[in-house]
Amino acid sequence: MGKGEGENQTSITEFILLGFENVPELQILLCLLFLVIYVVTVAGNILIVVLVVADQRLHTSMYFFLGNLSCLDTCYTSAILPRMLVSLLTGDRTISVNGCFIQLHFFGFLVGAECYLLAAMSYDRYLAICKPLHYAARMKGRFCLQLAAGSWLWPFVASTLLVCLVSQLIFCGPNEIDHFFCDFTPMTKLSCNDTNLVILVSFILCSTEVLSTFILTVTSYISIITTILRIPSTTGRKKAFSTCSSHLIVVTIFYGTLIIVYMLPDVGALKDLNKVLSVFYTVLTPLANPLIYSLRNREVKEAMKKVIQFMQHSQKFVWID
Repeated sequence: MGKGEGENQTSITEFILLGFENVPELQILLCLLFLVIYVVTVAGNILIVVLVVADQRLHTSMYFFLGNLSCLDTCYTSAILPRMLVSLLTGDRTISVNGCFIQLHFFGFLVGAECYLLAAMSYDRYLAICKPLHYAARMKGRFCLQLAAGSWLWPFVASTLLVCLVSQLIFCGPNEIDHFFCDFTPMTKLSCNDTNLVILVSFILCSTEVLSTFILTVTSYISIITTILRIPSTTGRKKAFSTCSSHLIVVTIFYGTLIIVYMLPDVGALKDLNKVLSVFYTVLTPLANPLIYSLRNREVKEAMKKVIQFMQHSQKFVWID
């Protein structure tokens, strides 16, 4: 490739996110739906963080990781939904190349962090159920902080490295990304130079982040379920399972859709199915987390009741004044 040709190929300054343009009659409805989901997701996850910080009974390793997960999900959904809402509302589907790189970076970083946090939470439940005598000694505050810090730091470094490599690619057109956000595979398909190195690095990073954490999570839950089945009493089994059922539901939704999306061939009618399934792990999982944990977790429900009672008493005090 000659220099002049390379210069012509760097002329693309923006991408077009096609999103859900194949259903133009549903744009306003989708905008309203995703707006409600975004507001509920952010409010629900912030509420979980506030409860974990404010309630002394929630100052345990399990809820420490839950608070981190809720904080992460607030950022995760904010990296994708606001841009999609603008696109659905105004019809403007363009995004600058640099803006696409930034969105790709935060998406990769936060997906990786979610994988690590879910794995840390499964390890926490494994120790609590399978090794209860060692739980307090192992899950000390310092160790939990180290797990959480690593869950945030390594995916950030990995995503930064990958996006730096992607930013070196030349995009010479077309500039249409058949997705509702800047995902790695649709973007690299638009490059007109060799992407083998970028794809190899992406495969290695995904293997260390997604595959390793998935194996750790599955292994933990195999041990957990095996231990629960050995408990002689029905009441004991129900009590043990109730401590990890919420997390198991979240893990199943997240990893189930994530694995299906990236294993499905990106051709023909499967592209639309890919987009629909992508909504599950990018939009619905951050929404499901606070709902599942607040509806199925006794401690969280009790903490919420205390907050509601406090607010009611505060309102009565204001009316008396």
